[in-house]
Amino acid sequence: MKGLGAAISAISYYLPPKVVDNKLLVEEFGTWTEDKIYQKTGIRERHVVDGELVSDLAVRAAEKLFEEHGIDRETIDFLLLCTESPDYYLPATACVVQDRLGLKKTIGALDYNLGCSGFIYGLALSKGLIAAGIASRILLVTADTLSRTINPKDKSTRTIFGDAAAAILVEGSDTARIGDFVLGTDGSGMDKLIIPAGAWAAPRSPETAAERTNKWGNTRCAENLYMNGPEVLNFTMATVPEAVSRTLEAHSLKLEDVDIFVFHQATFLILEHLRKEIGIPKEKVFMNMENKGNTVSATIPIALRDAADEGRLRPGDRAMAVGFGVGYSWGATIIRW
Repeated sequence: MKGLGAAISAISYYLPPKVVDNKLLVEEFGTWTEDKIYQKTGIRERHVVDGELVSDLAVRAAEKLFEEHGIDRETIDFLLLCTESPDYYLPATACVVQDRLGLKKTIGALDYNLGCSGFIYGLALSKGLIAAGIASRILLVTADTLSRTINPKDKSTRTIFGDAAAAILVEGSDTARIGDFVLGTDGSGMDKLIIPAGAWAAPRSPETAAERTNKWGNTRCAENLYMNGPEVLNFTMATVPEAVSRTLEAHSLKLEDVDIFVFHQATFLILEHLRKEIGIPKEKVFMNMENKGNTVSATIPIALRDAADEGRLRPGDRAMAVGFGVGYSWGATIIRW
């Protein structure tokens, strides 16, 4: 095993082939315009599943990781799968993915349920497993099919979310290229971003399937995703700037010492609010939601890969990664690329 530091060695991702663009949404809803959707969200199109399961996306992302980076799957000794869209209540989807990938049977594998901050928490878990000597080469997969939970007649969420999976190799390193973590949780905000019914707290029933239309013309039932956009924005503005400040302090850095900021790709407007509030120059904030949408737990690793491919993130650069959302939960760290 290498040293007890941890590093991201490789990232690959998979987007399902079906694309829903703004033109299609305008045709379906009969309101707004393509440009208005883009101005509100920063998104022109999003990829969504057409029958695929989370395990399908996870396997395809992992296979791309192995192929693109020449990784021997026999060297993987732990599998972490972050998803809010598991194939089953049980078993863990990580067990399904382990079998389908043909990973060895002597590894640990588990799911953890977290959304927009899930990648940051996955890095924290991976670093802890490495530091404890439990694992040395971890396959971290973040995958969600949130489009399955969205009512087709709910433009407030359908314009935002897309589906994707990212596969990340985290391994022991002689240097701590994954830094310290700032993590936070406020469960009092659980009802602001939620699928109210369908699990044990509120089992499916004719009542939970009854659709209702609100005053803005968005239709959903209790089994669909619900997001209180204004409250989520308030939460974001109350917690993320402080998390950025605490992360800088934990690493003895100033704002200008960070080469690039990779926030959870929520929407353009949310990231612009954050950028201005924190005082980050526009050229230091990476955004790539335009042709992918908000892919929940996969947004940050996908953005890191895209930033590296575009030359915006170079070897030796310091990247601050910040996730925030459902739970409420949030997390941030510094990654030395």
